[in-house]
Amino acid sequence: MPRPVTLFTGQWADLPLAELLPKVHDMGYDGVELACWGDHFEVQRALKEEGYVESIWDQLAANNLVCYSISSHLVGQAVCDLIDERHKAILSPEIWGDGDPEGVRQRAAQEMMDTAKAARKFMDAGKSYMADKARGTGNVVVNGFTGSSIWHALYAFPPTDQAFLEKGYQDFGKRWTPILDVFEAEDVYFALEVHPTEIAFDIASAARALSSLNNHKRFGFNYDPSHLGYQGVDYVRFIREFPDRIFHVHMKDAWWGHGDGTVGVFGGHTDFTNPGRYWDFRSVGRGDTDFEEIIVALNDIGYSGPLSVEWEDGRMERFHGATESCQYVRSVDFPRNEGGMFDSAFDNDNQ
Repeated sequence: MPRPVTLFTGQWADLPLAELLPKVHDMGYDGVELACWGDHFEVQRALKEEGYVESIWDQLAANNLVCYSISSHLVGQAVCDLIDERHKAILSPEIWGDGDPEGVRQRAAQEMMDTAKAARKFMDAGKSYMADKARGTGNVVVNGFTGSSIWHALYAFPPTDQAFLEKGYQDFGKRWTPILDVFEAEDVYFALEVHPTEIAFDIASAARALSSLNNHKRFGFNYDPSHLGYQGVDYVRFIREFPDRIFHVHMKDAWWGHGDGTVGVFGGHTDFTNPGRYWDFRSVGRGDTDFEEIIVALNDIGYSGPLSVEWEDGRMERFHGATESCQYVRSVDFPRNEGGMFDSAFDNDNQ
């Protein structure tokens, strides 16, 4: 059976959920991956307000949609980051507080713990509805970012030795292990979207992040090839390197090797869609990502969860783009072979 195709609502948070969900259905999706910003999924309301999580399921059911995961990228980013004025724009006033960096990090960590509890409560509330609708792993997943205290040292100048970098991974382990212990208590999984500015941004750093957590069973990855390909990372190998840690999948496309030679991989401090850029995000199926190879690898590791479209293309009208992306994902996906090999029919015992 093909995997369900969902839409990540993070880039659509300007639309109220009640307005967005009918459009998601009309674009052809099976469901949504709800962002924890806008009014799409509010963690504290989920924990404290009677009937809130049920009301979201009612809206999903009214539009014949499902939900397999929620995402908390913005708050997660603040757990390990060196906090500056940019974070104020992505955090709630409650988490930002007075802006003292360590206070922001501590409040963000508590919110991530609360997010695990809210995700469990939300998915439990929808269990009977999902039992009739859902295909997938059955796991409760929170996708997100972790932030990083050492991203600024990416280029290693001033000279940066491994002891300096190791302090960053130790900081990550110290801050995220208590969060993940709450995820364990709630039977929820955290899926880091491997991404520049995070503690893990390629295969090597993802392995190091896991090691820093002593391979905590609740930590894995929200696989997204769009952040790997333009870096020169083998994005198909990523799947095969971490077969038991792919908790969720984003279908997001990018192109690279373009531009006019004035802007490199680091982006040249240009805006997206600048024609000089070496790389940019594209509507799914219009970039350089080989999704056929991705589906083969996902089948090989037995991933049966959703394929969640994270739609970003600054050159395209978004409803057009998200609609064609849904159609493309359905066209490229195919179910895993659960029977014998194709030439087994030649065996007399099978005839």
